[in-house]
Amino acid sequence: MQTPNSVLRGISSMATRAILADLTQVYQAETGVAVQIESVGGVDAVKRVQAGEALDVVLLASDAIERLIVSGHVLADSRHDWVRSPVALAVRAGAAHPDIASEAALKAAVLAAPSLGFSTGPSGTYLNQLLLRWGIAEQVKSRIVVPPPGTPVGSLVAQGEVALGFQQLSELIALPGIEVLGTLPPEVAYITTFSAGIPQAIGHDEARVKAVQAFLKFLASADVEDVKRGQGMDWL
Repeated sequence: MQTPNSVLRGISSMATRAILADLTQVYQAETGVAVQIESVGGVDAVKRVQAGEALDVVLLASDAIERLIVSGHVLADSRHDWVRSPVALAVRAGAAHPDIASEAALKAAVLAAPSLGFSTGPSGTYLNQLLLRWGIAEQVKSRIVVPPPGTPVGSLVAQGEVALGFQQLSELIALPGIEVLGTLPPEVAYITTFSAGIPQAIGHDEARVKAVQAFLKFLASADVEDVKRGQGMDWL
């Protein structure tokens, strides 16, 4: 299969950078179609789509894709859910491992940590809501470190700037200098669904839309389940 120019260009959040790097290589080997995905902070990705940047595909958390559909920047019938990722915790390599086996234990670990790292993405939004629910948001507010968009929380953990870091497992699993404690305990577990959509700007180009649809079908296929699990993500 060939597309015009045989290249598709897209944008994604950092959470799916590694898995997309693997999957686009497989896709090109199988089809001859190159897919070039730039991974940036999710907030920046949304802004670039809203600004009308020339893109063929957008891959973000499902709520971000829905907002882009509502605002008219992504085709309403183009959403494809393709992978899920749990939120996990990490400490610096060699540091003590706090108990996080239950909600009560996790809350105690958060209260005891001298610093906490959250992202600006879905995991950070959820964790801020969890702190509010626990009634400790103000108590720990001064200890929360939010990295610049596109910078993994895990890198701050590895550098010793954050004692306890929270982010998608896929963003922590391969980083050097940290140890992943595990995902959030069942009572407060949080799974982010990542979706893809086709920008409104290419809606008139039937050949290009079909080329993107073929790529999205590949992303959601059972054939790539093992690749996703290897990156700490769940197949849909």
